[in-house]
Parts: sequence; structure tokens; C-alpha cells
Amino acid sequence: MKKLQFTKTIKAPASLVYDTMLGIHRKKDYEEWTAAFNPTSTFKGTWGEGSKMYFTGTDEEGTVGGMVSKIEKNIPNEFISIKHIGILKGEKEITEGPEVAPWAGMLENYTFQEEEGITTVIIETDSDEEYENYFNETWEKALQQLKIMVEKKNRPE
Repeated sequence: MKKLQFTKTIKAPASLVYDTMLGIHRKKDYEEWTAAFNPTSTFKGTWGEGSKMYFTGTDEEGTVGGMVSKIEKNIPNEFISIKHIGILKGEKEITEGPEVAPWAGMLENYTFQEEEGITTVIIETDSDEEYENYFNETWEKALQQLKIMVEKKNRPE
């Protein structure tokens, strides 16, 4: 297992970056920037500490699948930690066995550091070496999309 880190500086307050990234007030915001991972990306659940969250999308055959996760820590506008505990195949949660072994217990941590109205988002994620290249490419695309979205919202009319 390898720890990967991705950083993006966004010209907006941390509260707006956090809200947009997590889709707090508008779920479509989350779906828009995460489309880099899967055009049908979405989530089901709440961002409250200790709550279960499903990060899902539809595959080429139309089957819903994704990650079963737990919100380990959530300090609004500052930090969120997501622990992956299993996978979802259709309606079935799988939390043990060989399919889950590469993912079980992996963390995704999001840190929001604001200075003078500019926020640096730092993503630290555990990754199996098999997915390292995919994550390196896809996280960059996703974070660039998030930057575009948030900076557009932050522009004075």
C-alpha cells in the first residue's frame, strides 16, 4: 500500500471549497467534480462523523457499484477523513473477503488550509500500487474541475 498526495490551490474561502467539494448544499457539485472518476459518480449518506457513506457509480453494464465507507472525522471547512470499509455490488454490501482486501481500511483525508481567502486542498489517500497511475491522472483532473467550479462561484457578479 502506498500513500498518495494531491494538492490544489483555489481562490476562494475554505467554507466554499468544502461545501462544493462535499456537495453539502448541492449534491450536483460533488457529482460534477467527481465525474472524472466515473461520469455517474454520486453518494448516499451523510457527512456526519461516524456515519456510513456509499460512494457509487454505474458501470458499463448499468450495474451500480462503489465503495462502502465511514466518515471517521469531520471538522467542517478544515478536515475530513473517510475510511473505506467495503464495496457495493448492486444492492449487496461486501465487507470481507478477497474482493475487499485491497481496499479495507484505506483512508482518504481532505485538508482545507485557508490563507487570505485562498484555500489549499490537500488530499492524502492510501492506494494499492495497481491504481497509482490511475489516481495520479484522475485526481489531477478532478481537482482541476473543482477549482474551476469553486472559483466561478466565488467571482463577484
